[in-house]
Amino acid sequence: MTATEKEKNLFGCAVQIVSRTEDQIVYKLEDPTGPVLMTCYQVFPGIALIYNEVHARRCFVEDTPQGDFIEINHCREGRIEFEFHDEFLYLSQGDISVNKKEESPHESYFPLSHYHGISVMIDLEKAPLCMSSFLEGVNVRPRDLGEIFCKDSPCFVARATKTLENIFSELYNVPEQMRKALFKIKVLDLMLYLCNTNLSENETCKRSVKKSRVTLAKNICNYLTEHMDSHVTISELAEIFHVSQTALKNSFKDVYGVSVYTFIRTQKMQAAARLLRQTDCTVLEIAGKYGYDNGSKFAYAFKNVMGMAPNEYRNAQYEDFSLGMI
Repeated sequence: MTATEKEKNLFGCAVQIVSRTEDQIVYKLEDPTGPVLMTCYQVFPGIALIYNEVHARRCFVEDTPQGDFIEINHCREGRIEFEFHDEFLYLSQGDISVNKKEESPHESYFPLSHYHGISVMIDLEKAPLCMSSFLEGVNVRPRDLGEIFCKDSPCFVARATKTLENIFSELYNVPEQMRKALFKIKVLDLMLYLCNTNLSENETCKRSVKKSRVTLAKNICNYLTEHMDSHVTISELAEIFHVSQTALKNSFKDVYGVSVYTFIRTQKMQAAARLLRQTDCTVLEIAGKYGYDNGSKFAYAFKNVMGMAPNEYRNAQYEDFSLGMI
């Protein structure tokens, strides 16, 4: 099997290779909702460290991978969904998960169209039997991770402890000249810690969301996205979807991690930001497209989400473009 065939086996047939060097490979998956970038470093035989940058709502993956894989995930920003036998789990900022890698076609879903995090992918057929072969005293067997975390539960999910946060925080800020050494140290550190983790911290059952609630929340999201030029109330949504307001609000927050109001405001402002970047529409015209008939209210909402006023945001984009052209 060639290197490219192995990559397609791991990430799916649609994966594109953006760049490849001796130390790293950057992969890209495109979806109509946006791009997914994965920067991959081979740390040990059969063990890869992957930085995930997602600005898409969903990403479909075919039959992958073929083999026995364990995946460790840490969420730095945003939100990601995992589906196991009609039950759904969500990672948000500061969460970790350990699970077997899917072997069937599946859709990765990112409720907020935004996710940044790290994955450690372990190919149990190729990883060393024991990591002490790389560092004496680190008697960690990669296959044990599967036995510990995935024997009685499809996925282990928990809040990251202070120790784990320290491990990952250093991985997000690695000077280029220290990457090779520090990646090895931190991956060994992570695996050693996980092999001694208290499984009572597993929040899989507590966080599990029924498929019916997920379906309701996603239908609400689709409706809101299609009616961004309108002001839709919770009571109107409850009537449209024939559920109580409480059930609607709880289901939506289970999936998206925020209230309906916060979600749609953020979506509107992000869409408005794209128009400010890509068109010559006036601020008032853009405000009207997203249901604001008052420029001041739109500017307040935009600044609250994007961190600066609409005109300031547009001018900043022009300045960045001009600097790039010099």
